[in-house]
Amino acid sequence: MPFQHPEEIGYGYVIERYVTRKDSGGPRYRDLKSGRVLQPGWPHAELFARHLIDDAATITDAELAALLGFEWRSRLTAAWLIGVGRRDAFRERIGDLLLASEVCYSGGAYCFALARFGTHVDAEILTAYLDRYLPRTALRYDQPAALGALLRLDAHLGTHHADRFTRPDGLWDQWVNALTHLRDHPAHTPAELRRRMDLPCDFANGWTRPQC
Repeated sequence: MPFQHPEEIGYGYVIERYVTRKDSGGPRYRDLKSGRVLQPGWPHAELFARHLIDDAATITDAELAALLGFEWRSRLTAAWLIGVGRRDAFRERIGDLLLASEVCYSGGAYCFALARFGTHVDAEILTAYLDRYLPRTALRYDQPAALGALLRLDAHLGTHHADRFTRPDGLWDQWVNALTHLRDHPAHTPAELRRRMDLPCDFANGWTRPQC
């Protein structure tokens, strides 16, 4: 299905309102993608977070749906707003987009949203993604973010969904080892992946009611 610009369906304003708004001198989507919002001491953190929390609470379902139907910048931003606001009515849509992996850069935000929802259903979606994409060792998609989110959910739920992926010589090791430049790289250990997913969830928890 071809992407439709939000203007084509009467939601042209949502790009400027939610995606390219500038709380730091640069567009919101760029701050989210770069991860600078999670860096200690970032001077725009309070203003950025306050506006993000407000928008996550006030954006309508129709506006979110319009953003999720467009390109990666809009999808990344929408997934963040969905995750921050725990808008779990979008769980199925987020899961479908993650599994489809149609565009770059937005998949990590889908994983963040699922981690924020914090349920067994979300763990099942992440497990299905890893079952589909870890065996495809030539693809470097959002496997690290998905595993990090699943590890966080396991800790939250008291489950062990990630164990079969992270056991020695399991699917995670096979995927990492197939990408020779990642072998023995500390950034791709399960502990580090969990830490990297903790960062955005803890950032959101710092401004909203903790759950995940």
